[in-house]
Parts: sequence; structure tokens; C-alpha cells
Amino acid sequence: MIFDFSNYDQLIPLVTNSLIAAGLLGLVGGLIGIFVMTRDMSFAVHGVSELSFAGASIALLLGADVVAGSIAGSLVAALIIGVLGSRAKDRNSIIAVLMPFGLGLGILALSLYPGRASNKFGLLTGQIVSVNGTSLEWLAGIAILVILTLVIIWRPLSFASLDPEVAAARGVKTGALSVIFLVLLGLAVAASVQVVGALLVLSLLVTPAAAALRVTSSPKLAPVLSVAFALTASVGGILLALGGGLPISPYITSISFAIYLVCRLVAYVRKVRK
Repeated sequence: MIFDFSNYDQLIPLVTNSLIAAGLLGLVGGLIGIFVMTRDMSFAVHGVSELSFAGASIALLLGADVVAGSIAGSLVAALIIGVLGSRAKDRNSIIAVLMPFGLGLGILALSLYPGRASNKFGLLTGQIVSVNGTSLEWLAGIAILVILTLVIIWRPLSFASLDPEVAAARGVKTGALSVIFLVLLGLAVAASVQVVGALLVLSLLVTPAAAALRVTSSPKLAPVLSVAFALTASVGGILLALGGGLPISPYITSISFAIYLVCRLVAYVRKVRK
């Protein structure tokens, strides 16, 4: 049997923290994902996640807080990309250099870690019961900080994302906004790694927004749909994982990908009918 929900009522309390975390990550990922897409920074998400994984792995090896290590790694990557990668060409080459370095450093730290293999595996693919009270507090703090900052800079960031040259000519500080956005992206990636794992953060920070932008170009509707898709994937993935006995990631990524395929189909049907 692929799914077994016979003892579902007993399992739900075990993942209450994970469900709350998934809701927070769905909200953050859906909002920040819109800017990831409009700024053409999908590759950056993967690059930041590799150093986030390295930071978390080193923290695990040293017996430190894994969330703090993940945040530190993400912020280091975000600042490097933000300061050195002002142009898209430079940014992509820097990310391509950071990715193998971060992944190699993380694997080295995990190979030296003497603890349970599940802890190692969870940093890559997520764990259904990995979010304890302390981790949830970290995640809630990150989510609040990212969302509030996005609300404050939403209009100038939207302007700078859609037309950076005109925005700069109008006096918008595009360079500072770029660094601030990358720091927010780093925080969002660090938070996502705790639930979905370092390898598959794109399923929360890119795919829902990509799906939303397939079916609408409205600056108001796109973020709403992106958040809805990210929440469906994250919370739905955990609920399915309870009965499937597998890590969270396959379910979250499958739901997210299915939503994307449906949105592409809708966009295609609309195009054919015109």
C-alpha cells in the first residue's frame, strides 16, 4: 500500500510544528518567489541553498544550532552574490563557483559527523519531524522579518525588478535594493532548508511563482496565487508524507510540479483559444 492513513489522528500531533513551519514557508516562498522570477534569479536560489547546506552541516558537526548555521551560510552566499554580482553575467559565474564549493564543504562536514545518518539525510531532503520548538521560533522570526521588509520595499523593488535602468534614473537605489533582496532571499532559503532540504528549495521559492506567472501577469493576483500554490505544496506535502512513509521532499516537489504543469496547460489553452 502506497499510503496508509489508518492512524492519521495519532500522527498529526507529531507534525504540528512542521505544519506551522510549512505554512510560514509557503507564505514567504510565495511572496519572495515573485521577485526571484522577475529578477531572473532562480539560479541564485540554488547557489544560496548550497552554502546554507554547508553552514547547517558544519553546525551539525560542531554541535551548534543547525538553523543558525544554515542562516549564516545563506547570508554569506547572499552577500557575496549581492556585492560581487552586480551584473547578471558576473552573478551567474559567482553562483557557479559557490555551488560546488558549498556542496563539497557540506558533504565533508557530514562525512565527519559521527551521529545518526537520518540527521545527515534530512539536511538534503528534509525531515517530517525535524522542526522542534526552537527551530519554529527561528522560522517564525525569519518569516516575520522577511514579510515585513518585503511589504516596506515592495513598490520600489517591483519597479527595480521590472525596469532597473528606468528605476535608477528615477532615483531608486537599485544597488541597495538588490543587496537587501538577496539578504531576504538568503533568510528564506535558510528557513526552507529546515523543512524541504537543501537540494529542493526551488520547489518552494521558484516553482509556485513560476506557475502563478504562467496564468496571470497581474501584479496583485500573481503574489496571491504564488502564495496559494506554495502553501498547497508545503502543507499538502507534509500531510501526504504522513501516510506515505517517505521524506517530505518528494511529496512537496511533486505537488509543486503538478501545479506548474496545470498552469502551463491553462496558459496553453488560453493561447490556443485566442
